[in-house]
This record gives sequence, C-alpha cells and structure tokens, in this order.
Amino acid sequence: MFRRSSLYALLAALLVAGAFVATRPAVSAPAPVRIMPLGDSITAGTGCWRAMLWHRLQTAGYTNIDFVGGVSDGGGCNPGYSYDGDHEGHGGYSATGIADNNQLPPWLSAARPEIVLVHLGTNDMWGHYIPTATKLAAFTKLVGQMRAQNPAMKIIVAKIIPMSASSCSTCPADIIEFNNAILSWAAGLTTSQSPITVVDQWTGFDPATDTGDGVHPNNSGYQKMADRWYPALAQALGGASSSPTSSPVPSPSASRSTSPSPSASPSASPSAVPSVSPSTGGGCTATYQVVSQWGGNFQGEVTVRNGSTKASSAWTATFSFANGQQVTQSWSTTLSQSGATVVARNVSYNGTLAAGASTSFGFLAGWNNVTNAVPAVTCTIG
Repeated sequence: MFRRSSLYALLAALLVAGAFVATRPAVSAPAPVRIMPLGDSITAGTGCWRAMLWHRLQTAGYTNIDFVGGVSDGGGCNPGYSYDGDHEGHGGYSATGIADNNQLPPWLSAARPEIVLVHLGTNDMWGHYIPTATKLAAFTKLVGQMRAQNPAMKIIVAKIIPMSASSCSTCPADIIEFNNAILSWAAGLTTSQSPITVVDQWTGFDPATDTGDGVHPNNSGYQKMADRWYPALAQALGGASSSPTSSPVPSPSASRSTSPSPSASPSASPSAVPSVSPSTGGGCTATYQVVSQWGGNFQGEVTVRNGSTKASSAWTATFSFANGQQVTQSWSTTLSQSGATVVARNVSYNGTLAAGASTSFGFLAGWNNVTNAVPAVTCTIG
C-alpha cells in the first residue's frame, strides 16, 4: 500500500502535469493550399470541371485546399454536391489580351495562389490572326507575373481542348500547332522552385460528343477535363499520383509552319473603357468590355449578373452599335444582329444563375478602325 505521504506526492505530481498540459500552446492547423483555376469561358461558364475536380480531391482526402479567384460561379454547375466555386475564369478573354493589358497581377495579388491551373488560348485561335510565337510569348509573360507574386508558384498548364471545324475552320490546326509547342516551351521555363507541368487535355477529347457547341464542354467533356487535371494537381499537393500524360499531340495531316502569320496581331490594349449599364429587367446588370482589337477586328465580352434575390432560368442582353460594328462570331450565347441592334440570349448551360451569380459571353466583330464606341447594354432575366 502507498503511504499517505506518497499518495499526496503522487496527486501533486499529477496536478502539476495537468497544469502543464493545459497551458501548452495549441498547434495551429496548416493553412489550406490556395489553388487558382485560370482561364476563359471553359473555366468560367458553369464551371463543372472545377466542381468535379474539387469533389474528387475531397473524396481522395485532399481536404485542406481552397480554390481562389475573384469570380464565383455561385454553384452554377449544380452537380448534386457542394464545391468551392471561386476561380479566375473570364469568358471571352485571351492569353494575349490578359498579358498585353497586365490583367493578371491584380488577380494574383488578391487571390495569393500557390498553384495555378491554366487552360488558356482558345480565344487566341479565332480567325488565325495571332501567331503561335505570339501566344507563347504571352504565356511566358504570365508565368513571369506568377513568379513575381510567388517565386515558388506551381504552374499546371493545359494542352487545350480541341474545337470543331464547324465552329472555326482554322482553329483545329492552330490548336494542334499550339499544343505541340507547349511541351518544349514548358521545358525551357520550368525550374525546381517553380515547376511547370503540362496536362494533355486534347488527346481523347472529341468536340462532337464532349461539347455542346463545338467549343464548350458538356458534362462528359467536363468529366474528362477533371480526370486529366486530377493526377497533376494531386502530385503538386504532395500525393503519390502518377504523372499526367504529356506526350506530343499528333501532327495534322497538312503540315503547318510555326512562322508568324502575316496577319496583324492584336493591339497592346483596348481602346474602350468597359461600361456597366443597369437594365430595367428586375435586378439584371450587364458589363460590356473590349478585350482586344486589331486591324479591322476586335474581341468583345459581355458579363451578365443576376442582381435579384432569386435564381434565374434565362437571360437576354441587348445593345446597339453606333459605328457600324458587325458581329462575325460569338460563343456562350445565341446571338443575332439586325442593323445596329444586337440581341444575345443564354444557351442551355448558362441560363440558370443563382442570386448574385454571373456569366459571360464573347464575340468577334469588325469595326471601321477609327471609332469603336462602347454601347450601353441592358439585360433582363427570367
């Protein structure tokens, strides 16, 4: 048996130990890894590849992550599970436009990512105006801006998904040329501190069955994109995933030169300042922006926002050109032009907008190379 003095000594020791444990500082949980999806309407839109990728990461145990960016899709994908909807996808934006106008640094400063997923270049393909060398120079500038914000940035860049010839006759071959150049471009810029990983989103993606319009993915296309992103992102997060496919894309049957096109490339900055015009349609607002312009042509973007307290099922945006501008191509919308008046309506995948959510559509148009006035845009939601 313990003597009473021994028992008192034991109790005193336990009390001291308990006090020591109680006063030990708590160990802080590691901060979530900040991941920025960066791109155009294929990243914005309904954003379903982002939702699918987020869900797979969560179910695989990668729960300490945070998708970041200045845009939120408001849960527009509706996959049946919750996901982080933050991203930096901007419908209608091009890699050259983002680089020329230095749009990336403030996005990086606000979001502070540690990993960036890049699917950019689709809007640089329209019309065969921009040489591959110019597109790659834009990517190089963007990488430099990422590393200026974070010298240890992990960068995951996609060989972009294909487009159908019916949507853009020159784009399929231009995309192949661009994708074939990405591997050597990445190899020349990657470093141990800031590695660049190339993910092949092109191989096995069929625009006839994996898109709804020859450009933007449908659910099967989004699933393929999420499946391709996952191994590279898991590896960047420290997982033991296999390396993503990064073999060269097969060359097109008709060889293409990588020398610059004689066509004029876009100017360094748009000539017009974006205009925001509230509509009379029950809480709908719209923003018009000239993304880039070059000899006789320009690229525009309109962002439609549901400012009401209820979800929308459809939207319509209307504006009139004052200088004879004529739309030649559009995406993420059903668009018609009669004289100066342009009427744009949602397509199947971007009509539903939660309260506070937004979506964008883009277009190419001709102009008189003298004046390209910004029109006021009105919109309605239903």
